[in-house]
Amino acid sequence: MSKNALITGASRGIGRAIAIEFARAGYDLTLCCIKNIESLERLAKDLEDAYKVKCAAYQADVSDPHAVKELFSKIEPPTVLINNAGISYVGLITDMSDDDWQKTIDTNLSSVFYMCRAAIPHMLSEFSGKIINVSSVWGESGASMEVAYSASKGGLDAFTKALAKELAPSGISVNAVACGLIDTDMNSRLSDEELAEVVSDIPADRIGKPAEVASVILSLAESTNYLTGQIIKVDGGWR
Repeated sequence: MSKNALITGASRGIGRAIAIEFARAGYDLTLCCIKNIESLERLAKDLEDAYKVKCAAYQADVSDPHAVKELFSKIEPPTVLINNAGISYVGLITDMSDDDWQKTIDTNLSSVFYMCRAAIPHMLSEFSGKIINVSSVWGESGASMEVAYSASKGGLDAFTKALAKELAPSGISVNAVACGLIDTDMNSRLSDEELAEVVSDIPADRIGKPAEVASVILSLAESTNYLTGQIIKVDGGWR
């Protein structure tokens, strides 16, 4: 069976690093993003040229169930689904609008439901498949000023554990990687002083790299399906 991974939010940060890691490992790729399609198309071509794999780029809002259905009508069913698309909102809950709340929940949690629902039927027919969700340590610990983000990631962790139990009899594993502080655009808002304060609480004494998260995700994709229902922290020992 060919190895084919579908990665959401693949145009930058952790998603981009995942795409590079999987292409290097010989996976054909389906990459999608909501905005930066030109950047994603360049990445797809670079990966095809460098690693001689098939790589297709699509613009799709995975928080929209209709867009997800349209995407799956165009692509080869994935053997590995990596739900990486996500956004954050930083601010007081009393300042958060209904739209901001809904956008955060839809992007970080509802999208995973839509993507899994679309991908699972083919996996069931093959009696195999890997689903890997990109979560956050804030899903367990909660972050002040990031209530919606924390809630969405906590929901994602519960979703992961429940779906793993549902799909385990069918040979499909479902796991999540809970990221700590990683060097991405999402954390670029932190000042040097704020960053130093956070790093001081991390035993590894540094910020994580997207490539390190990608390496863990690849190991999950290539592991036994007996490894399932786990929330694996990549946080430098923070928790």
